[in-house]
Amino acid sequence: MNRRVAVAVATSLLFSSTLTFAQETPARPGSGTVTPGNFPGSGKTTSNNNGPKPYAEVITSKAKTDKGLFTTHRVEDKYYFDIPDSLLNRDILVVNRISKAPAGARAGFLGYAGDQISDNVISFEKGPNNKIFLRNISYQEVGRDSAGMFQSVRNSNLQPIAASFDIKAFSKDSLTNTKGSVIEMTDYIMGDNDVLFFDARTKRALGLNAYQKENSYINDVRSYPKNIEIKTVKTYIRSQAPAFGSGSPAASFGPSAGTPTTFELNSSMVLLPSTAMKPRYFDPRVGFFATGYTDFDANPQGVEEIRMVTRWRLEPKPGDVDKYLRGELVEPQKQIVYYIDPATPRKWVPYLIAGVNDWNAAFEKAGWKNAIVAKLPPTDDSSWSLEGAGYSAIVYKPSDVANASGPHVHDPRSGEILESHINWYHNVMNLVRDWYFVQTAAVDPRARSLRFPDSLMGQLIRFVSSHEVGHTLGLRHNYGSSSTVPVENLRNKAWVEANGHTPSIMDYARFNYVAQPEDHISEVGLFPRIGDYDKWAIEWGYRWTPPSVTPEQEVALMNKKTIEKLKDKRYWFGTETDPDDPRAQNEDLGDNAITASNYGIKNLKRIVVQLPEWTKEPNKDYSGLNELYGQVVTQFNRYMGHVAKNIGGIETTPKMVEEQGTVVEFVSRSKQKEAMQFLQLQLFQTPKWIVDNTISDYTGSNRLTTISNVQNNILGRLINNNTFNKLFRFEEENKNAYTATEMLTDLRKGIWSEIAIHKPVDIYRRSLQKSFVESLNKIINPDQAGSSIVLTPIGFSAPSSSSKTSDAISIAKAQLRTLSAEIKAALPAYKDANTRAHLLDVQDRITEALNPKD
Repeated sequence: MNRRVAVAVATSLLFSSTLTFAQETPARPGSGTVTPGNFPGSGKTTSNNNGPKPYAEVITSKAKTDKGLFTTHRVEDKYYFDIPDSLLNRDILVVNRISKAPAGARAGFLGYAGDQISDNVISFEKGPNNKIFLRNISYQEVGRDSAGMFQSVRNSNLQPIAASFDIKAFSKDSLTNTKGSVIEMTDYIMGDNDVLFFDARTKRALGLNAYQKENSYINDVRSYPKNIEIKTVKTYIRSQAPAFGSGSPAASFGPSAGTPTTFELNSSMVLLPSTAMKPRYFDPRVGFFATGYTDFDANPQGVEEIRMVTRWRLEPKPGDVDKYLRGELVEPQKQIVYYIDPATPRKWVPYLIAGVNDWNAAFEKAGWKNAIVAKLPPTDDSSWSLEGAGYSAIVYKPSDVANASGPHVHDPRSGEILESHINWYHNVMNLVRDWYFVQTAAVDPRARSLRFPDSLMGQLIRFVSSHEVGHTLGLRHNYGSSSTVPVENLRNKAWVEANGHTPSIMDYARFNYVAQPEDHISEVGLFPRIGDYDKWAIEWGYRWTPPSVTPEQEVALMNKKTIEKLKDKRYWFGTETDPDDPRAQNEDLGDNAITASNYGIKNLKRIVVQLPEWTKEPNKDYSGLNELYGQVVTQFNRYMGHVAKNIGGIETTPKMVEEQGTVVEFVSRSKQKEAMQFLQLQLFQTPKWIVDNTISDYTGSNRLTTISNVQNNILGRLINNNTFNKLFRFEEENKNAYTATEMLTDLRKGIWSEIAIHKPVDIYRRSLQKSFVESLNKIINPDQAGSSIVLTPIGFSAPSSSSKTSDAISIAKAQLRTLSAEIKAALPAYKDANTRAHLLDVQDRITEALNPKD
């Protein structure tokens, strides 16, 4: 979630990964492996100082031993791994996190306790001369046919050796009759490497340089049946962190360059399953995160990019297979469990737990009962660790960051999600308070203050919890879900309370801002919930098929089911990455942005007049009023953006060849014209309701700048080469298109309407009219023209440069010539000094734009 656009809230930590398949089950990628017995001295124990020694000379009676994945030993100040031969060449996932973080050493969202700082897949293997090699394993390329491309791909994907270790001794477990190799890990753990600690990118972001080994130490090394946990304390010399910009907390308030910074880190080494989970191949019609590889055998005449969705492994217990296949609900072999950080304030814990457990209704559609659960941490399990990669958790971070995010770690061979640590920043409550206030205070009296009742805030926390858990189940944002709901249904109390205002909690639909006071809609019709799309997505991703059904066979089965499901538009997925489809927008509601925004503006008008009263707190200043007034303006800007995206809009609906209809459609001419009329009425005709109040008398806000920023933001979206190029495409493909010339003409006539009737131009419109001219000038002279358009926090960026052969330059010049002639004709009728000065200045600007100086 993000205060401005919330794009990245839904984080999926996809790590780069190379795969070589000899058969269906993933096999070891090309590694140049030397197996035991094919190098001198293999398996022999010797007392030679240059070779392995007797076991008892290395692991002495002073050793403190911990048995688990590997047997680990601490002998005085040295740490050893005893690696069984059976675990050589096995893939091990390494996940590194911050356990404890220094104050003031953060960069944006990074640098808090619980943050993941890197992950890798590694393996240990025996090499010549009594060595154990640690290799970084990549899964980016695949050769499946052992008689064809397998060996070629293997030879071209030799896995890098990240470290090598002398075998100090050979071991043998008398109980299990397993053999192993003992290596010393002290120097490697005490060092600074990308495998166990910060990766290079994270170090740059946090400004960490010059590792201080003398000020670092190993805290603990513990071994468990399927994982090893390593705790270290690492000190670095700090520089300023440039990666997040000058506005980041790290850059503004962090330690100065050259000062030491100490972190406590946790490194989890988790054994990946010997048999990878059966993958489910990605389908763009259902919104899952994906991982993948290049397959050299899937296409006999080329290569193919294979994408697999990320999801947890849910399988029925052996005795329940028949029940499951008959359609009975069964419990999975292994539940999905999320633990609540013990540091979480107690009053919010029930709401976080409810946000997790709410997903069980969706898993029932996939045939599972009690598939997911949230718990408090165990008090009697010494192996439990908040930082460990073996446990998923909602991690509470005492931070002023107003956000939450749901990353997950997965097996690159199959997409199997292995664990997740949801980042829950304390100040996310301020974010949801702002949203709920500006979107529902007109209809919900509980929202009419700076401090919400705990019962209301708890429900807001529950909604955010469910959304973030959805990401950790593999689900992406579904920005298109809300567009499937008729706007008028959002005002229908019975309908919206029964169905919800959007079919997906993974949409950024937030709250029902369309509802009007006279509709008397309750909380259940205002809040997002896990909806029809979410239940379908979980069914699509988590419905189990027997091992006899291959992933390739699943594709046809799932395609048939998806086609049938999509006959109901409520199951549609609209990606968060399409900049051109007006159906797929964040923060919007309903199937008509114009109608929905009109309702939203009605509520904003009701709210803004009450702001001074609703934000009043005893013995406090007007900072709350200032903040929520800014939220009102931001919400208004969102409504304008929702409508503006229709102009030049391209609707893209992914389809398979078995489906009817086209994939790409243009927004109709009538809809684009309607959008332009809305913008003229609600935005370019000065929205005086925003500034015709006393708020600026208490906050010091600049009324002119407040309105100009929103107007310039939308101007930048309309007078933009990307928009022009789409309109040119419409014109070429559709005789009834809304052309770029018509769009600019409509825009000009509305913004310059005063000169046709010789009406004086006020200060707000003068600013807008200058911005219009400067925007066209930027298209004509991208390298020479100045611009009065301001870069603002609400998302405007300057128009991109025009190609010298583009029609954009031609039509921009034509508009300026027409405007110049209209100004010339109107000037004699104007006596108002300010208007005359303005028009003469604009004439000069047009002349310069059309005849630029060198």
